[in-house]
Amino acid sequence: MTKVALFVQLKAKSGKEEEVAAFLKSAQTLAEQEPLTVAWFAVRFDTSTFAIFDAFEGDEGRQAHLQGQIAAALMAKYDELFEGPLEIKQPDVLADHLPG
Repeated sequence: MTKVALFVQLKAKSGKEEEVAAFLKSAQTLAEQEPLTVAWFAVRFDTSTFAIFDAFEGDEGRQAHLQGQIAAALMAKYDELFEGPLEIKQPDVLADHLPG
């Protein structure tokens, strides 16, 4: 069972919406290379509002993800692609339903 997660809501800068969508889609390959990341989602709520949600069995996985390539890429591109301050929430998972 997953016990901890990360949630990051992202607001694309005007004119950067499709670049943000492509950037987030490209991160899937990196997420697949993280053995401690149980679930990873990049989602789009509307034209300019996106989010990333990840789940982990423990804090070791969450911290590894925060030190990993996706987080580094997000930090490197943040000022170019996104509005507002970066806020990474670190919730606890109360329940999950995963395949397998």
